[in-house]
Amino acid sequence: MNYYDEIKKELISNEIHKKIKDYSKNRYELQKYYNVGKILSKAENQYGKNIIKDYSKKLIKEIDKKYSTRYLYDIRKLYIFSKVHPLDAQLSMSHYRLLFPIDDKNKINYYIRQVIKRNLSKRQLSEIIKSKEYERLPIETRKKQSENEKVTDFVKNPIVIKRNSRYEKFSEKILQKLILEDIPSFLEELGEGFTFIKNEYKIKIGDRYNYIDLLLYNIKYKCYAAVELKTKEIKKQDIGQIQIYMNYIDENIKTIEENKTIGIIICKEENKYIIKYCSDKRIISRKYELI
Repeated sequence: MNYYDEIKKELISNEIHKKIKDYSKNRYELQKYYNVGKILSKAENQYGKNIIKDYSKKLIKEIDKKYSTRYLYDIRKLYIFSKVHPLDAQLSMSHYRLLFPIDDKNKINYYIRQVIKRNLSKRQLSEIIKSKEYERLPIETRKKQSENEKVTDFVKNPIVIKRNSRYEKFSEKILQKLILEDIPSFLEELGEGFTFIKNEYKIKIGDRYNYIDLLLYNIKYKCYAAVELKTKEIKKQDIGQIQIYMNYIDENIKTIEENKTIGIIICKEENKYIIKYCSDKRIISRKYELI
Protein backbone atom coordinates (compact mmCIF):
# COMPACT_ATOMS: atom_id res chain seq x y z
CA MET A 1 0.00 0.00 0.00
CA ASN A 2 1.28 3.48 -0.87
CA TYR A 3 0.66 5.33 2.40
CA TYR A 4 1.86 8.68 1.08
CA ASP A 5 -0.55 8.73 -1.86
CA GLU A 6 -3.45 7.91 0.47
CA ILE A 7 -2.44 10.72 2.85
CA LYS A 8 -2.04 13.21 -0.01
CA LYS A 9 -5.44 12.27 -1.44
CA GLU A 10 -7.20 12.84 1.91
CA LEU A 11 -5.49 16.18 2.56
CA ILE A 12 -6.16 17.54 -0.93
CA SER A 13 -9.81 16.57 -0.57
CA ASN A 14 -9.90 18.42 2.74
CA GLU A 15 -8.36 21.59 1.24
CA ILE A 16 -10.95 21.63 -1.55
CA HIS A 17 -13.85 20.98 0.82
CA LYS A 18 -12.82 23.83 3.14
CA LYS A 19 -13.28 26.29 0.27
CA ILE A 20 -16.73 25.17 -0.86
CA LYS A 21 -18.57 23.82 2.21
CA ASP A 22 -17.91 26.11 5.12
CA TYR A 23 -20.97 25.02 7.13
CA SER A 24 -19.61 21.51 7.67
CA LYS A 25 -15.92 22.38 7.72
CA ASN A 26 -15.11 21.04 11.17
CA ARG A 27 -16.88 17.74 10.72
CA TYR A 28 -15.30 17.08 7.36
CA GLU A 29 -11.84 18.21 8.46
CA LEU A 30 -11.89 16.02 11.57
CA GLN A 31 -12.96 13.01 9.53
CA LYS A 32 -10.16 13.58 7.04
CA TYR A 33 -7.57 14.12 9.78
CA TYR A 34 -8.81 10.98 11.53
CA ASN A 35 -8.27 9.04 8.29
CA VAL A 36 -4.80 10.57 7.80
CA GLY A 37 -3.88 9.94 11.44
CA LYS A 38 -4.80 6.30 11.08
CA ILE A 39 -2.64 5.96 7.95
CA LEU A 40 0.26 7.80 9.61
CA SER A 41 0.11 5.39 12.55
CA LYS A 42 0.29 2.41 10.18
CA ALA A 43 3.14 3.97 8.21
CA GLU A 44 5.10 4.76 11.37
CA ASN A 45 4.63 1.22 12.67
CA GLN A 46 5.96 -0.17 9.40
CA TYR A 47 8.72 2.31 8.52
CA GLY A 48 9.61 4.06 11.79
CA LYS A 49 9.23 7.67 13.02
CA ASN A 50 11.33 9.25 10.28
CA ILE A 51 8.67 8.44 7.69
CA ILE A 52 6.48 11.25 9.05
CA LYS A 53 9.32 13.74 8.48
CA ASP A 54 9.70 12.46 4.92
CA TYR A 55 5.98 12.80 4.26
CA SER A 56 6.02 16.33 5.70
CA LYS A 57 8.72 17.50 3.29
CA LYS A 58 6.77 16.19 0.29
CA LEU A 59 3.40 17.53 1.48
CA ILE A 60 4.83 21.02 2.10
CA LYS A 61 6.06 21.11 -1.50
CA GLU A 62 2.98 19.56 -3.09
CA ILE A 63 0.02 20.84 -1.02
CA ASP A 64 0.64 23.42 1.71
CA LYS A 65 3.47 24.56 3.96
CA LYS A 66 1.30 24.08 7.08
CA TYR A 67 1.85 20.30 6.93
CA SER A 68 4.97 20.44 9.07
CA THR A 69 6.31 17.41 10.88
CA ARG A 70 4.77 18.72 14.09
CA TYR A 71 1.37 19.19 12.43
CA LEU A 72 1.43 15.65 11.05
CA TYR A 73 2.31 14.33 14.49
CA ASP A 74 -0.70 16.23 15.84
CA ILE A 75 -2.93 14.68 13.17
CA ARG A 76 -1.65 11.30 14.30
CA LYS A 77 -2.39 12.31 17.92
CA LEU A 78 -5.96 13.17 16.91
CA TYR A 79 -6.48 9.60 15.74
CA ILE A 80 -5.09 8.19 19.02
CA PHE A 81 -7.04 10.78 21.04
CA SER A 82 -10.30 9.74 19.35
CA LYS A 83 -10.00 6.22 20.75
CA VAL A 84 -10.62 7.63 24.24
CA HIS A 85 -12.56 10.82 23.48
CA PRO A 86 -15.08 10.67 20.60
CA LEU A 87 -14.52 13.60 18.26
CA ASP A 88 -17.15 16.34 18.28
CA ALA A 89 -17.64 18.59 15.26
CA GLN A 90 -18.15 21.62 17.50
CA LEU A 91 -14.42 21.47 18.21
CA SER A 92 -11.90 22.24 15.49
CA MET A 93 -8.44 20.79 15.05
CA SER A 94 -7.16 23.95 16.77
CA HIS A 95 -9.25 23.16 19.84
CA TYR A 96 -8.01 19.57 19.97
CA ARG A 97 -4.35 20.58 19.66
CA LEU A 98 -4.77 22.54 22.90
CA LEU A 99 -6.09 19.41 24.62
CA PHE A 100 -3.34 17.01 23.50
CA PRO A 101 -0.83 18.01 26.24
CA ILE A 102 -3.41 17.32 28.99
CA ASP A 103 -3.04 13.84 30.48
CA ASP A 104 -6.08 13.84 32.77
CA LYS A 105 -9.12 12.26 31.10
CA ASN A 106 -11.61 14.04 33.38
CA LYS A 107 -9.96 17.39 32.75
CA ILE A 108 -10.10 16.85 28.98
CA ASN A 109 -13.78 15.90 29.17
CA TYR A 110 -14.50 19.02 31.21
CA TYR A 111 -12.88 21.33 28.65
CA ILE A 112 -14.64 19.58 25.75
CA ARG A 113 -17.98 20.15 27.52
CA GLN A 114 -17.13 23.81 28.08
CA VAL A 115 -16.35 24.39 24.39
CA ILE A 116 -19.69 22.83 23.44
CA LYS A 117 -21.78 24.49 26.18
CA ARG A 118 -20.20 27.95 25.92
CA ASN A 119 -19.33 27.90 22.21
CA LEU A 120 -15.71 28.77 23.03
CA SER A 121 -13.24 29.79 20.35
CA LYS A 122 -9.70 28.44 20.28
CA ARG A 123 -8.48 31.59 22.04
CA GLN A 124 -11.13 31.35 24.75
CA LEU A 125 -10.33 27.68 25.35
CA SER A 126 -6.65 28.55 25.63
CA GLU A 127 -7.48 31.23 28.22
CA ILE A 128 -9.51 28.96 30.50
CA ILE A 129 -6.84 26.24 30.32
CA LYS A 130 -4.12 28.76 31.22
CA SER A 131 -6.21 30.08 34.10
CA LYS A 132 -6.48 26.48 35.43
CA GLU A 133 -10.27 26.67 35.43
CA TYR A 134 -10.66 22.93 35.99
CA GLU A 135 -8.18 22.88 38.89
CA ARG A 136 -10.06 25.74 40.55
CA LEU A 137 -13.30 23.75 40.68
CA PRO A 138 -14.13 22.15 44.03
CA ILE A 139 -12.86 18.57 44.26
CA GLU A 140 -16.42 17.37 44.88
CA THR A 141 -17.51 18.94 41.59
CA ARG A 142 -14.82 17.12 39.64
CA LYS A 143 -16.06 13.80 41.03
CA LYS A 144 -19.74 14.50 40.52
CA GLN A 145 -21.76 13.24 37.56
CA SER A 146 -23.11 16.01 35.32
CA GLU A 147 -26.77 15.14 35.96
CA ASN A 148 -26.30 15.97 39.66
CA GLU A 149 -24.81 19.41 39.11
CA LYS A 150 -25.82 22.31 41.34
CA VAL A 151 -25.37 26.02 40.72
CA THR A 152 -22.66 26.23 43.41
CA ASP A 153 -20.60 23.39 41.94
CA PHE A 154 -18.83 25.36 39.24
CA VAL A 155 -17.81 28.49 41.14
CA LYS A 156 -14.02 28.54 40.84
CA ASN A 157 -11.63 28.69 43.78
CA PRO A 158 -9.83 31.02 43.80
CA ILE A 159 -11.85 33.50 41.75
CA VAL A 160 -9.48 35.47 39.54
CA ILE A 161 -10.03 39.24 39.50
CA LYS A 162 -7.98 41.66 37.40
CA ARG A 163 -6.01 44.18 39.41
CA ASN A 164 -6.01 47.88 38.48
CA SER A 165 -2.87 49.76 39.53
CA ARG A 166 -4.68 53.09 39.92
CA TYR A 167 -6.16 51.92 43.22
CA GLU A 168 -3.47 52.46 45.85
CA LYS A 169 -5.54 51.47 48.88
CA PHE A 170 -7.49 48.23 48.89
CA SER A 171 -10.91 47.80 50.48
CA GLU A 172 -14.18 45.99 49.88
CA LYS A 173 -15.39 48.99 47.85
CA ILE A 174 -12.28 48.79 45.65
CA LEU A 175 -12.76 45.04 45.24
CA GLN A 176 -16.31 45.73 44.11
CA LYS A 177 -15.08 48.35 41.63
CA LEU A 178 -12.57 45.93 40.15
CA ILE A 179 -15.33 43.39 39.63
CA LEU A 180 -17.68 45.94 38.07
CA GLU A 181 -14.96 47.14 35.68
CA ASP A 182 -14.91 43.69 34.07
CA ILE A 183 -18.22 42.14 35.05
CA PRO A 184 -18.28 39.64 32.12
CA SER A 185 -15.02 38.04 33.31
CA PHE A 186 -16.31 37.88 36.87
CA LEU A 187 -19.53 36.15 35.78
CA GLU A 188 -17.47 33.64 33.78
CA GLU A 189 -15.47 32.87 36.92
CA LEU A 190 -18.67 32.12 38.82
CA GLY A 191 -19.82 29.60 36.22
CA GLU A 192 -22.48 29.11 33.60
CA GLY A 193 -25.67 31.15 33.45
CA PHE A 194 -24.92 34.05 35.82
CA THR A 195 -26.21 37.52 34.99
CA PHE A 196 -25.69 40.81 36.82
CA ILE A 197 -28.65 42.60 38.42
CA LYS A 198 -27.22 45.36 40.64
CA ASN A 199 -24.44 46.26 43.04
CA GLU A 200 -25.27 47.72 46.46
CA TYR A 201 -28.76 46.27 46.10
CA LYS A 202 -30.94 47.97 48.73
CA ILE A 203 -33.31 45.97 50.91
CA LYS A 204 -35.26 47.08 53.98
CA ILE A 205 -35.27 44.82 57.02
CA GLY A 206 -37.42 46.24 59.78
CA ASP A 207 -36.74 49.96 59.90
CA ARG A 208 -33.18 49.70 58.56
CA TYR A 209 -31.79 49.55 55.05
CA ASN A 210 -29.18 46.96 54.13
CA TYR A 211 -27.10 46.70 50.95
CA ILE A 212 -26.17 43.45 49.22
CA ASP A 213 -22.75 43.91 47.62
CA LEU A 214 -23.78 42.18 44.38
CA LEU A 215 -27.11 40.69 43.40
CA LEU A 216 -26.96 38.20 40.54
CA TYR A 217 -29.34 35.81 38.85
CA ASN A 218 -28.58 32.41 37.35
CA ILE A 219 -30.67 31.78 34.25
CA LYS A 220 -29.79 28.10 33.96
CA TYR A 221 -30.66 27.20 37.55
CA LYS A 222 -33.42 29.82 37.96
CA CYS A 223 -32.23 31.30 41.20
CA TYR A 224 -30.88 34.54 42.69
CA ALA A 225 -27.37 34.79 44.08
CA ALA A 226 -26.42 37.18 46.87
CA VAL A 227 -22.70 37.94 46.79
CA GLU A 228 -20.78 39.48 49.70
CA LEU A 229 -17.20 40.71 49.41
CA LYS A 230 -14.72 40.49 52.29
CA THR A 231 -11.11 41.65 52.13
CA LYS A 232 -10.32 39.80 55.34
CA GLU A 233 -10.83 36.28 56.64
CA ILE A 234 -14.42 35.10 56.67
CA LYS A 235 -16.10 35.26 60.11
CA LYS A 236 -19.18 33.57 61.56
CA GLN A 237 -21.17 36.81 61.47
CA ASP A 238 -20.62 36.92 57.70
CA ILE A 239 -22.60 33.67 57.45
CA GLY A 240 -25.44 35.17 59.46
CA GLN A 241 -25.44 38.30 57.33
CA ILE A 242 -25.70 36.51 54.00
CA GLN A 243 -28.34 34.11 55.37
CA ILE A 244 -30.52 37.11 56.19
CA TYR A 245 -30.08 38.44 52.65
CA MET A 246 -30.89 35.04 51.11
CA ASN A 247 -34.02 34.63 53.26
CA TYR A 248 -35.16 38.17 52.41
CA ILE A 249 -34.85 37.50 48.66
CA ASP A 250 -36.68 34.17 48.99
CA GLU A 251 -39.57 35.77 50.87
CA ASN A 252 -39.86 39.07 49.00
CA ILE A 253 -38.36 38.77 45.51
CA LYS A 254 -38.25 35.22 44.14
CA THR A 255 -41.35 33.70 42.58
CA ILE A 256 -42.80 30.28 43.29
CA GLU A 257 -41.33 28.94 40.02
CA GLU A 258 -37.79 29.89 41.00
CA ASN A 259 -35.35 27.96 43.16
CA LYS A 260 -34.04 29.14 46.51
CA THR A 261 -31.38 31.85 46.61
CA ILE A 262 -27.72 30.90 46.98
CA GLY A 263 -25.07 32.86 48.88
CA ILE A 264 -21.50 33.42 47.76
CA ILE A 265 -18.91 34.97 50.07
CA ILE A 266 -15.77 36.10 48.28
CA CYS A 267 -13.01 36.65 50.79
CA LYS A 268 -9.28 37.08 51.18
CA GLU A 269 -8.98 34.02 53.43
CA GLU A 270 -11.39 31.17 53.94
CA ASN A 271 -12.21 29.78 57.35
CA LYS A 272 -12.91 26.14 56.61
CA TYR A 273 -14.26 25.43 60.08
CA ILE A 274 -16.95 28.09 59.80
CA ILE A 275 -18.08 26.75 56.42
CA LYS A 276 -17.85 23.15 57.68
CA TYR A 277 -20.28 23.81 60.48
CA CYS A 278 -22.60 26.02 58.44
CA SER A 279 -25.89 24.12 58.14
CA ASP A 280 -26.99 25.94 54.98
CA LYS A 281 -25.29 24.18 52.04
CA ARG A 282 -26.49 26.90 49.66
CA ILE A 283 -23.74 29.14 51.07
CA ILE A 284 -20.22 28.79 49.70
CA SER A 285 -17.04 30.75 50.27
CA ARG A 286 -14.36 31.38 47.68
CA LYS A 287 -11.02 33.12 47.90
CA TYR A 288 -10.18 35.84 45.40
CA GLU A 289 -6.86 36.21 43.64
CA LEU A 290 -5.74 39.47 42.03
CA ILE A 291 -3.73 39.22 38.79
